[in-house]
Amino acid sequence: MTEGQRVLILEARFYADIADQLVAGAVGALDAAGVGHERIGVPGAFELPAALAMAIDSGRYDGFVALGCVIRGETSHYDHVCGESARGLAMLAERHRIALGFGVVTAENREQAWERAAQDRRNKGADAANACLAMMAIRASLGAEPRS
Repeated sequence: MTEGQRVLILEARFYADIADQLVAGAVGALDAAGVGHERIGVPGAFELPAALAMAIDSGRYDGFVALGCVIRGETSHYDHVCGESARGLAMLAERHRIALGFGVVTAENREQAWERAAQDRRNKGADAANACLAMMAIRASLGAEPRS
């Protein structure tokens, strides 16, 4: 990686304990790669795309990692939040040609979410950070630049 690169970690804080695990995994991966990072918390997964759009506009970051958790409840709210969050993030990544690691865990219950988020288990936060780093490398190898 190029020295001085910065990644923004966007973290949905609705399930704070799960978000903390996801963030710890992402920070570990970014630190291991020698890439600087900052963090911004948002209330929930639905707010991630709006925060990402604001961060893109700032022009301060070389890549982004979106983290959060949505656990199925008794209503269709889960489906709307999951779908709109993923759709919004994907649309922004494509439109602006940004390097984005997607780490929004979707689960039926807390146990499944914890299994995916915990650093000593599936460590999806690290997976998302590594995906961001890979996309940053691909963009660099193609000589491409993010687009406003």
